[in-house]
Amino acid sequence: MNINRPGRSGALGGRAAGHAGGITAENLTKVFHVSARRPGRFSAVRSLISLQRVARTAVDGVSFQIQPGELVAFLGPNGAGKSTTIKMLTGILTPSSGRVEVNGLVPHRERIANARRVGAVFGQRSQLWWDLPARDSLSVLADIHGVGPELFRERVAAFDRILELSAFWDTRARQLSLGQRVRCDLAAALIHDPAVLYLDEPTIGMDVVVKEQVREFLRDQVENRGRTVVLTTHDMTEVERLAERVILINHGRIVYDGDLNTLRRNHSDTDGPDGNADLEDVMRRAFGRQAASELLGEGGEAASGVEAAAGGEAASSGDVGVSAGSGVEAASSTDAVSGGDVEAGVGPGAKTGGRPKAAIS
Repeated sequence: MNINRPGRSGALGGRAAGHAGGITAENLTKVFHVSARRPGRFSAVRSLISLQRVARTAVDGVSFQIQPGELVAFLGPNGAGKSTTIKMLTGILTPSSGRVEVNGLVPHRERIANARRVGAVFGQRSQLWWDLPARDSLSVLADIHGVGPELFRERVAAFDRILELSAFWDTRARQLSLGQRVRCDLAAALIHDPAVLYLDEPTIGMDVVVKEQVREFLRDQVENRGRTVVLTTHDMTEVERLAERVILINHGRIVYDGDLNTLRRNHSDTDGPDGNADLEDVMRRAFGRQAASELLGEGGEAASGVEAAAGGEAASSGDVGVSAGSGVEAASSTDAVSGGDVEAGVGPGAKTGGRPKAAIS
């Protein structure tokens, strides 16, 4: 069931009108060509001699529109296509067909310009330099993005009021706890004031107090700054506390796009106008028990299905990952390993020994 909801275009927090913060996807499709393993005793040898490749559709005709100033939870079980969709929105992957625009730009065609207008905090990929104090990493990123000293101090002070960064920002990144590092990564992703922020499990592994700090910070960014936020998470409490709108994806297709109350009414056996069913139970009814257990993080974190089968597909297709201080990198460990891929970034990356791979001036 698709529901078209008007966005909060009036809450731009001083941003210019127009494309700032808007996301549009029309019939977005991504097909990967992966190696097919042959059955039989000597299958590995035969595959080396005569390689067979099969087409796997990870995203199948996805369409949605996110208005500036919306916080949208983008949810689905492992292998449903959500990570592939996010990679196309960030410009890491090129769609097989369809149209995508972010801030009025086509991400895969204008990767550097797009990277300067988005921020991201993705999983375990930190954009802090491991051997530098967190404050120095923020200063380096500010210089890369041309943020002046006075504006830098103002933004860091604003982040500190909610995230309490000053308590640990003189500590080297490698010595920070998970909660401290993620809070610094949030500041790093927003130091250049992007219109769009992508978040993947921003509060995973945090204690209750720190989780609430991060949630308060995200609410402030949406309500007072007009920031557009796309959130993926296994934590349904986070969805209930933050998101007004939910997009559910399964088997590469959108199965629901609307508000939480309507979702509850559609998949609830309780009566009442607001649908008081527990959101985790709603997900089990919407996706089935097994898929919902993956969505809720009960079945482990390993990816499955088409996205896992296509694990290194971007590496052989010549896609380029761009990360301009937003943490947007090729999102699998096999990306940019074979096929001469190029990855540009200003963060240190997970495998660079604490130094940036390539700075974008």
